[in-house]
Amino acid sequence: MHRDFFRTGLLFILSAGAGWIGWSGQALLLPVACAFPVLWSLARTRLQAAGISAAYFLAASRGLPGGVANFYGQDIWPGLLLWFVGSSAYVTVHLVLWTNREGWQKSSRYVAACLVMAVPPFGILGWAHPITAAGVLFPGWGWWGLAVMAASLGVLTTRYRPAAAMAITGFWLWSAAQWTPPNLPASWMGVDLKMGASLGREGSLNRQKELIDVALAQPMGTTVLLPESALGFWTPTVARFWQKGLTGTDITVIAGAALIDGPGYDNVLVRISAGKTEVLYRERMPVPGSMWQPWRAWIGGDDESGARAHFFANPVVEVGTSKVAPLICYEQLLVWPVLQSAFHHPDLIIAVGNGWWTAGTSIIDIQRASSEAWARLFDLPLVISFNI
Repeated sequence: MHRDFFRTGLLFILSAGAGWIGWSGQALLLPVACAFPVLWSLARTRLQAAGISAAYFLAASRGLPGGVANFYGQDIWPGLLLWFVGSSAYVTVHLVLWTNREGWQKSSRYVAACLVMAVPPFGILGWAHPITAAGVLFPGWGWWGLAVMAASLGVLTTRYRPAAAMAITGFWLWSAAQWTPPNLPASWMGVDLKMGASLGREGSLNRQKELIDVALAQPMGTTVLLPESALGFWTPTVARFWQKGLTGTDITVIAGAALIDGPGYDNVLVRISAGKTEVLYRERMPVPGSMWQPWRAWIGGDDESGARAHFFANPVVEVGTSKVAPLICYEQLLVWPVLQSAFHHPDLIIAVGNGWWTAGTSIIDIQRASSEAWARLFDLPLVISFNI
């Protein structure tokens, strides 16, 4: 009895460690998350499998309670509640699909769990997915690397796990020895801002002028990427002000904004130049809870009072002669948005966020690491812009 208790406790601790280290915000540490399927497969009961899954996911998403407290200006308890609610999907899937049968049955069930957590509806909460490590282990391999990664995760749940672990370690060391961040494409510039909570909330023309000056400080001919929500509400007045500010230049600006064109709103990226403005991209998956609130319809409210989700819309957009895969904030933590975009053969990835509320957490670092891993998997340039 004492031995079983010790073994179970050790599995929980190791699983939490895999989540904590793997999702620490360093791209090269993402393969540590591959320990999770090993630990999950070593569970002897469904209850143990649930505990191992919870330990991994809660450790990986540990920044959520503090971030929620910062965002709403409240104490830690609402954040803790969302933290545990957010883990429910991950735990439920891995609890239901766990089996005590060894071999291909356990392997296939784990691969099924990976698939379920990668796509909606469960994929809406599919943070901390171990398959993200494919970009570190198999940079440049593209879809083949993704397939090998999925197969490797499955093998890690079988008695052949030592051989799989050795192979993964070898690829990891090889990749780390020659690791280089994704390239920044020519004539593109991602600008990080330090405007805190005021970005997107201060709608004065003086703030817009500050942002225009930031864009004009870049070399002529540059496409300048600004963070999520940078422009606040996108209105004809803001559009005209920006066009006037860019008159006489060949600078193009892509920036985040909120677009209200009916019930609810869209979290968007807009493209601005001296000659034209347009809505470029509508976010496929806003943050559940704080932005996307479909459950309002269940309690008699307006189901479109929050941000709208365009789940499988606009996976790529055209900027000049390039096909661009946009990822706004929360989308960088999920699997299906980037894979859907990759299916359309983009020329580069752009990733934006407004992360002032993540102060004291590793959330932004995790978003950057995840974006970097996906860009390296498909050998794509990456442009990033965040506000803190």
